[in-house]
Amino acid sequence: MSDIRADTVRTETVRTDTARAETLCAETVCTEAVRTESVGGTLVVTIDRPRVRNAVNAEVALGIAAAVDRLESDPGLRVGVLTGTDGTFCAGMDLKAAARGEQVTVPGKGFAGLAEAPTTKPLIAAVEGHALGGGFELALACDLVVAAEGARFALPEVRRGLIAAGGGVVRLPRRIPHHLAMELLLTGRTVTAERARELGVVNRLTPDGGALPAALELAEEIVANAPLALAAVKRTVRLSDGAPEPEAFAVQAAEAGALLRSADFAEGVRAFTEKRTPQWSGR
Repeated sequence: MSDIRADTVRTETVRTDTARAETLCAETVCTEAVRTESVGGTLVVTIDRPRVRNAVNAEVALGIAAAVDRLESDPGLRVGVLTGTDGTFCAGMDLKAAARGEQVTVPGKGFAGLAEAPTTKPLIAAVEGHALGGGFELALACDLVVAAEGARFALPEVRRGLIAAGGGVVRLPRRIPHHLAMELLLTGRTVTAERARELGVVNRLTPDGGALPAALELAEEIVANAPLALAAVKRTVRLSDGAPEPEAFAVQAAEAGALLRSADFAEGVRAFTEKRTPQWSGR
């Protein structure tokens, strides 16, 4: 990816107490364990701990949280892509780091600084290799998943006396049929990328090594659309999830009404009639 421009990443000494975590996230600090690169309107966020298969420790959690803050605050960035280095997405929580007392959750954002983050911009997971436990939960926290053929997914927490508490138990039954989700949650079984696509977890399959390029292509397609509309789609889906139909339609109506009054909608209509590419302002 020769056209990727590496941004300056500022390194901070990470303390594991909650107060320090809140301060670092407020300052939108990135860490050495998480790299960010901008590609046009896309922010690529890479977990970079290859020696432990990109497992999540405090530094990773803070780095992802900072990257999410940057994505949300920068109007020039429209989409985020989350991936891992060295052919692995994420092996989940770093158990040794957790045993040392490191915090792998971030206040207001949950596990790995993402699982409970109220993001407004689309997120794509680009998965190579293993997405296990918390790694699978990070993929589930994204809106779209692109996976290499050699990728593997699992929520094995029950085999260790735990549950997938980083969003797996909550999200997986909302993504796929109940009984299929329960099978994965109760057995802890590992599934292939092909099976994950059959279940509806994965949007696109690529040859090994192709997940990030394919995710960037998908991101480019999304970036071309109106940013206010993209955010409205995410809010409507989130707020209407599980709501009675009248409430869901009320949420949809409010979002659509606001868009009809936006400058972007007027620009979209003009661009369509003038047969040109829209110039979105985000207003």
